[in-house]
Amino acid sequence: MIFTKKQILGSAQDFAYQVHHNDTSGHDFLHIERVVNNAKTIAKHTGADPFICQIAAYLHDIADEKISVDPEKSKQLIIQFLLEQGLSTEDREHIMEIITTMSFRGGANKQPPRTLEGKVVQDADRLDALGAIGIARVMAYSGHTARPIHDPSIPVRDEMTVAEYRSNRGTAITHFYEKLLKLKDLMNTDYGKHMAEGRHRVMKEYLEQFYAEWDGKK
Repeated sequence: MIFTKKQILGSAQDFAYQVHHNDTSGHDFLHIERVVNNAKTIAKHTGADPFICQIAAYLHDIADEKISVDPEKSKQLIIQFLLEQGLSTEDREHIMEIITTMSFRGGANKQPPRTLEGKVVQDADRLDALGAIGIARVMAYSGHTARPIHDPSIPVRDEMTVAEYRSNRGTAITHFYEKLLKLKDLMNTDYGKHMAEGRHRVMKEYLEQFYAEWDGKK
């Protein structure tokens, strides 16, 4: 059976829903939908293939080690799903390349994605870690992993291995400095950078207010 792109995207949406709809860590299905919407917007302004961007965005967190108990098994499920959709070998390999190379990993993944579509999806995902939504998500994830909101005695880590990044040693506030405030300058596309500017500013203003309240000044 030959599926249309619309049908394949619908199946990818259903697949993502099944995996993510009960998540409480900030990687829920609505996060996936926002990343897809960001990807559609950036693709429109960059000339990237909207189909590849959207399907990669739907599938990008399924094998993420932060939420999958068996990332390799989850990766194989994605591969099987793409095979069942009748996609070409080129498209399947492209989508898997995007999914497996887009993670921040404590800043250890320095190289930008190879393709324009990879750059778009990485930007789309990073945008959802910024701004008002990014603030809400870091607090949700911190609660999910029993990480404190703030502890002045816990320092910000400047350099981290992937294992150190995943170790959960830190606070919600240190995560702003270890990842979130770095994302604006790591955006790949001009339109992604444009979208990141305002969201970055919101986070800096939030931190100023947070510290003022913490010290009893406001």
